[in-house]
Amino acid sequence: MAISASMVKELREMTGAGMMDCKKALTKTDGDMDKAVDYLRENGLAKAEKKAGRIAAEGIVKTTISADGKNAAIVEVNSETDFVAKNDKFQDFVKDVVEQINTSSAADVETFLDEAWAKDSSKKVSEELASMIATIGENMNIRRFEKVAAEDGMVVDYIHAGGKIGVLVAAKTDNTGDEVVECLKNVAMQIAAMNPKYLSADDVSEEYKEKEKEVLLAQAKNDPKNANKPDEIIEKMIIGRLNKELKEVCLTEQVYVKAENKETVAKYVESVSKSVGTTIELKSFVRFETGEGLEKKNEDFAAEVAAQLK
Repeated sequence: MAISASMVKELREMTGAGMMDCKKALTKTDGDMDKAVDYLRENGLAKAEKKAGRIAAEGIVKTTISADGKNAAIVEVNSETDFVAKNDKFQDFVKDVVEQINTSSAADVETFLDEAWAKDSSKKVSEELASMIATIGENMNIRRFEKVAAEDGMVVDYIHAGGKIGVLVAAKTDNTGDEVVECLKNVAMQIAAMNPKYLSADDVSEEYKEKEKEVLLAQAKNDPKNANKPDEIIEKMIIGRLNKELKEVCLTEQVYVKAENKETVAKYVESVSKSVGTTIELKSFVRFETGEGLEKKNEDFAAEVAAQLK
């Protein structure tokens, strides 16, 4: 059967595979479009396995919120390069992933990868991921996700720098008007900028406090300036430093960055609550930063090309 240019174009649009690969697939399957898609998927999966060992530390964070504003999800999907992270096909895939997560019962990535792909139930999420790896030509990884619910309030999101940082904030409130949304968006921006570890001091474990006290105590005793200070004085110094540190790692205790009067985030939210005549209570937050904690590979393309020429 003669393979026309329009058939190649149609298959390419369906799969995202290269032109010559599409022509070869159609030739091998005698022009059967469905079989050609299967051929590309099968070969694509084989190629994906070869890419699985590459370090994927770039990528994007995406969020989604349900229509009623009460359920949200956030996901980090990694790629090898920032160039691919900006690719429309990659971004569309991540969008589909986070939307499926928001309605999924999966509690972890492994379980999510094993469930049916929502846009094509004939394959698993892992198979769609492998197909994307083959199509795009880089290793990709659904690294982590979290879901946030606010049945008695609302969730807002904030994405910084095109997906380098993503934030979800859940709050308890009877008012979901523009002023409240703006307030929570500002809080989300604070989280993106200042990277708090806890919502409030009440959330900090005693184990964390004791560990930090040990570190601060060792630092103080190793400082020559404190050589002649009695233990009780050093203890008071440690408590002061610990309290200062807690203010830096707890969201509600942080100085609100947009405030001119140095008020805390808690005071800012309280002032908005009074303004709108209802209580706004921050309940939880999630902050993902692309690639945090991952070792990024330093590419020396000049050396790689030179090595191949030897």
